[in-house]
Amino acid sequence: MAPAADREGYWGPTTSTLDWCEENYAVTWYIAEFWNTVSNLIMIIPPIFGAIQSVRDGLEKRYIASYLALTVVGMGSWCFHMTLKYEMQLLDELPMIYSCCIFVYCMFECFKMKNSVNYHLLFILVLFSLIVTTVYLKVKEPVFHQVMYGMLVFTLVLRSIYIVTWVYPWLRGLGYTSLGLFLLGFLLWNIDNIFCDSLRNFRKKMPPIIGVATQFHAWWHILTGLGSYLHILFSLYTRTLYLKYRPKVKFLFGIWPVILFEPLRKH
Repeated sequence: MAPAADREGYWGPTTSTLDWCEENYAVTWYIAEFWNTVSNLIMIIPPIFGAIQSVRDGLEKRYIASYLALTVVGMGSWCFHMTLKYEMQLLDELPMIYSCCIFVYCMFECFKMKNSVNYHLLFILVLFSLIVTTVYLKVKEPVFHQVMYGMLVFTLVLRSIYIVTWVYPWLRGLGYTSLGLFLLGFLLWNIDNIFCDSLRNFRKKMPPIIGVATQFHAWWHILTGLGSYLHILFSLYTRTLYLKYRPKVKFLFGIWPVILFEPLRKH
């Protein structure tokens, strides 16, 4: 039998420009990277409920878009890791850029009148997205995408630090937890890339349950999915505070964070 990494499955030969450290078709013939695929559920299901709750609460459309954009990223990543096809890779990577642009817009519009639209910022972010898309389709260089995505994340980090330092210091816990989860995920992403051969050899010697725990790209999905979700909560908390609502972070079933709020009553 061929090594797990060389197995072919339902979707045929790999056409993506990236093939991660998880052994291909090792769990099932229908999914190329099983753990890298199912770990995306954290980016798909919770944001859908967040979007539904945002509609019910009458929140501004950009926050509904934020939740739905995160869901699209999760679905794109699911399709990419399931098939390892180039078209599905684009469905994963390009929405990462678009969703981050929505996050940036939300963060820089936190302290504006309700339902206001910043057409200048909107134009810049749409133009940025179009340029990145056009260049990436032409050069097909993953490092270019990673640098562009990193620039957007860095912008979000700087804006978040400004808010928790100068505007709402009591939001440090939420802001830094989101950032910390993202950075931990980024660390594991790098370990997975740099030490892939060692990780694969380790998995061959260990029981399957321990091997699963070393699927660090899957952990990247889980940690950054949760970090991104918390970032939306942080942005939403900041916004509703400015609009003089009473936001509160609650935990469904004692584990999953959501924001509940009520408008400030007028006397």
